[in-house]
Parts: sequence; C-alpha cells; structure tokens
Amino acid sequence: MRNRLFFDFPLLISTASLMIIGILFIYSSGVTSDGWVFSNEYIKQIIWAFLGLGILTALLFFDYNRYRDLSSSLYIGFILLLVITLLIGKRVNGARSWLGVFDFGIQPSEFTKIATMLFLAHFLESRKNSIQKLSTFSISLGIVMLPVLLILIQPDMGTALVYLPIFFVMTLVAGARLRYILFLFIAGMLTIFMSIFPAYTEMLLHRDLVFNDIISNPQYIMIDIVALSIIGIIAFIGYRWLKKGYYYWIIYSLLILISSLLGSVLVRMVLKDYQMTRLIVFLDPGVDPQGAGWNVIQSITAVGSGGFSGKGFLQGTQSHYRFLPQQSTDFIFSIIAEEWGFLGSIIILLLYGIILIRGMFILLHSKDTFGVYVGSGIVAMIFFHVIINIGMAIGIMPVTGIPLMFLSYGGSSLWTGLIGVGLLLNIHLRRYSY
Repeated sequence: MRNRLFFDFPLLISTASLMIIGILFIYSSGVTSDGWVFSNEYIKQIIWAFLGLGILTALLFFDYNRYRDLSSSLYIGFILLLVITLLIGKRVNGARSWLGVFDFGIQPSEFTKIATMLFLAHFLESRKNSIQKLSTFSISLGIVMLPVLLILIQPDMGTALVYLPIFFVMTLVAGARLRYILFLFIAGMLTIFMSIFPAYTEMLLHRDLVFNDIISNPQYIMIDIVALSIIGIIAFIGYRWLKKGYYYWIIYSLLILISSLLGSVLVRMVLKDYQMTRLIVFLDPGVDPQGAGWNVIQSITAVGSGGFSGKGFLQGTQSHYRFLPQQSTDFIFSIIAEEWGFLGSIIILLLYGIILIRGMFILLHSKDTFGVYVGSGIVAMIFFHVIINIGMAIGIMPVTGIPLMFLSYGGSSLWTGLIGVGLLLNIHLRRYSY
C-alpha cells in the first residue's frame, strides 16, 4: 500500500498515453490516400513499447543509488560502443550510428545519454564542494564532450546537440558558476552564426560580403585571433595592475570571440553540406523550396491545414499523399496536428507538460543530490526533444533529426525515454528512504 501511494501515476499514465498516440499515428503515417497500409512500423513500435515498459518496470526493483556505483562502467562501456559503431556500424540516413543485423538495430548514442547523465551526476556529487572551480567545471564538460565528439564524427548532429542542454541544466542545478555556463552558451550561438552566415548570405544575396571574409577566411581569422589576443593581454595586465572589474569582463568577452572563431572553423570542417544547408533553410525555407526547404514547408502546411479540430484520424492529405518526408519520425507531430488539429496538439503539449512538471517535482523532493542531478538531466533531455522536434514541425527550429520522444517511430529513442521515466519513478518511490 505504501509503495502504491508513493508511485507517480500521473507520470506513468502520461507517458503511456503518448506511446499509444504515437503508435496510432505511426500507423497513420503508413497508410496511403486509398487506404493501403504499406508499412509495418506500427507493429515494431508496439513490440518496442511493451519491451520498453518491461525495462521500465525492471528499473523500479533496484534502488537508483546502485547506478551510482555502476555509472563509470556504464559510461566507459557506451563510449566503447560509440567507437565500435564508428568502425562497423550501419549507415542510415548518411550517419554511421547503428549497431545491429538485418532489420534490428540499436542506436548507442541514444543510450549513452543515460550513461553520461549517471556518470556526470556521480562526478558532480563527488565534487559538490568544488563545483564552482573552473577545473571541476572543465572536467564536467569533458565528460559530456567525449561522447558528443564521437557522435559528431558519425555524423549525427541532432543527437549530439541533446547532450548540451543536459550538461547546462545538470551543472546549473549542481551550483556551477553562471558565468561559465553563459560563456559556453554565448560562444556556441556565435559559433553557429559565424559558421552559417557566410553561406546564407551567399545563397540568399548571391554575393560575398567583406564581413564574411573576416569570419570565414582562414588568413583573416588568424589576424582576428592575433589582434584579439593582443587586446586580451593588455586587458589582463590592466586587470592585474589596476584591479578593475571591467577588465575581467573585457577578457571574458574576448575569449568568447576567440572561441567562436576557432569553433566556426571546426564546425565547417565537421558539418556536411546537407547539414549546413539545413541550418540555412531554418533561417529561410524559401531559399531552397524544392530541396532542403521542402520538409519544413510541407510540415508547416500540414500543421496549418489541421485547423482547430483537425481533418480526422486517417483523413490527413499531406501525410497520406506522401508530401511529408520522414513522417513517422521527425515530423510525426505534423500528422497529429493535421488530423487532430489545434485541440490534438494541445493534448500532446499537456501530456508532455505533466511529464515535465512531475519530473521537476520529483527532483525537487529527492533526498540526495545524486537523484536531483539525474532527475534534472532527464527533464532537460525530454524538454529539449519536445521543443526542438515540435519547433521543427512548425518552422521555428532547424531540422536536426531529433525524434519526438515517446511518439516518434524508433526503439532506441523510445527505450531511452522510458529508462529516463523509470529512473524518475525510482527516485520518487525512494524519496523517504534516506
């Protein structure tokens, strides 16, 4: 009776509801306009859902604190799996990110999110008295960046991006200095801007701007870095000599600019042409309406055509006439919005809202910091998946290939989400055990 009272039924029911809706619309995505069912993806999703619920249930039998001791082994094990994936993995949609045979496979980068959360939570807990030191923050960043770099090499930019909000939220909750987190965030945004702006203006304006050379030409970048470094050295001398606070922030800003310039060089080396085009199309889908912009345009059309109450289940035109690409994965929200309309979209958002609110409630009432850190990472992961995927569907986020957790077709993403929910339920069940 005690465990039933402590069990978080709203969290579990909301998760199960999303999975059922996901199966319905994965089925819808595999039906043509004349009613022919050409895909068995919904059957696979049902199997993965039942197996995933079994994994979730199994997690509840073990105190989540046991995963603290296993975290380093899990982290190292999944890092090795990522390396193996790079060597012998199956290539799907241009990325070597799958391990498996025939039609069955797993995406190790998905499960590595959980392993990284557990290991990072263990590290942050062990260093909670020194979290505000730059050295501790740097090691924490290194823990996250190792899998990120391996995933970028695959290349799978969408999955790699999810690790960053997990890191930001977990370190912020742990008490890291806000200036460190802001440094990475601002530098990251500037890096993206410097990486795509030259290509964007060339594609849109059909001419090269002088500013583009300053932030993209290797010779100019070297001159920029040398000039900024000289200014930084002068500011450092001023800070040491005069002890004025504004010198610190001058150095801080200069380091952001230098990091962004170097980061943009790395991004242009790592990103494939189609990934760069996706980012440009996010700014203006009309740049390539028949190519990279097609997905976004068709998705926005589907969402808008649903109106207030939708066209009805299995009555969508954009999906059943096959205008929507990757409609069972990346753009499943577009089908829901078309067939269930604004009301259906609100139901989806409410269910995710319950999951996120219950997740925050659980981590706020956890009796140990390990549970708080793990819970914050899981909430950040689910939130980022929802915001980016739905943002993709309505054209306010770039198309990055991030699935809509619990709804999109795919076993690895579904199991990762269910493992996350299982850990949250585990933390909730044992909140009075310490």
